[in-house]
Amino acid sequence: MKNKGLMIGCGIGAVLVVIIIGFVLWGVSIYNSLITLEEGVNQSWAQVESQYQRRADLVPNLVNTVKGVAEFERETFTAVTEARARVNQINFTPEMLENPNAFQQFQSAQGELSSALSRLLVTVENYPQLKANENFLQLQAQLEGTENRIAVERMKFNQAVQGYNTRIRRFPANFIAGITGFNQKQYFQAAEGADEVPRVEF
Repeated sequence: MKNKGLMIGCGIGAVLVVIIIGFVLWGVSIYNSLITLEEGVNQSWAQVESQYQRRADLVPNLVNTVKGVAEFERETFTAVTEARARVNQINFTPEMLENPNAFQQFQSAQGELSSALSRLLVTVENYPQLKANENFLQLQAQLEGTENRIAVERMKFNQAVQGYNTRIRRFPANFIAGITGFNQKQYFQAAEGADEVPRVEF
């Protein structure tokens, strides 16, 4: 009788150990998948940053090329230079992807640079000799290509964020995400007024 009771106790203990091991392995599996998704978001963000850096590197050459022809457009040059300086002052970290205010500040600075560059390119329309300048045309083509790359990388980033955010909010991963400190990431959103068609007047 004692042996039978001992065997039942051992059997229950073995079942409990198997359940605990299964639960731990399940938790580790979910945790590892969250790490993979978070690294995917970080990698996508690095691609966005890389394209922003490429754009920032093109700006001084573009400004100097235009300056040589349109010296009296100082206000436009100043706006571009100041916007680029504001962008470069923000030291973006992966933690800022979880901070709506910091992320908005970064987006706003990048939006100001985009706006200043647009004004610069509109200014060029008044200078036919500049539009024929080979250096300017090359820089303009590189800038346009970079803007397209930025748009593509932002889209990929938002897709990575969507996958990550969806995973950490769905049961049962939300349980593991809550315990281990995984937080939602911010999406890129269109700048205010981006849905309005810009007016260009000469």
